[in-house]
Amino acid sequence: MPESPTPPVYRILDLHEADRPRERLAALGPQALTNAELIAILLRVGVKGESAVTMGQRLLTKFGGLGGLHRAPFAELIEQHGLGDAKAAQVKAAIELGRRLALESPEERPSINSPADAAALVTYEMSALEQEHLRVILLDRRNRVLEITEVYKGSVNSSQVRVGEIFKEAIRKNASALVVIHNHPSGDPTPSPDDVAVTRAIVQAGKLLDVEVLDHMVIGQGKWVSLKERGLGFA
Repeated sequence: MPESPTPPVYRILDLHEADRPRERLAALGPQALTNAELIAILLRVGVKGESAVTMGQRLLTKFGGLGGLHRAPFAELIEQHGLGDAKAAQVKAAIELGRRLALESPEERPSINSPADAAALVTYEMSALEQEHLRVILLDRRNRVLEITEVYKGSVNSSQVRVGEIFKEAIRKNASALVVIHNHPSGDPTPSPDDVAVTRAIVQAGKLLDVEVLDHMVIGQGKWVSLKERGLGFA
């Protein structure tokens, strides 16, 4: 009986040189790489049918971006196809180092001075999510990012979203302001009546808690809408 062929292993070296993350990092700097490409460098090799870059994107989509990977239990991470203890530990360690660096270097934290600034932080990841996710960008008094936290997963409507959950981390982190962001998996970022109702409730709660709600944004497929700019839900 003939032996079954060994399944091919998809390595970064199998990509064209211009598409290899390590070579691109060396030539252009790490800031030029996508999150999936950076994760691919940690993974080094992919699995049958997936390059390391594709595998990195799968992990980002599965867990809802870098924040989701950071929050995911280690036991859940190692259950993902192609990950073992060593690769999962490398991913966890790299994300944790990034988090600690941000805490040590407050002057290097990104600032939110416009809706475009907020969108730039999350559009790439959130436009690929298959379910609605509601996240909050927490800001200090100078509108520098303290943290991006996910507070809700599911349909964002006025009957299900608990406004108190949106402000829980803001109060714990002593945030001065925040930006609420959620995605529309349909790809159309047009705000719904429920989006406007949720926004109105969040803005009112922010006034009571002395946490300024700078905006509520909807992310679509490569597009976004600022409810503040459209005057929806903001008095």
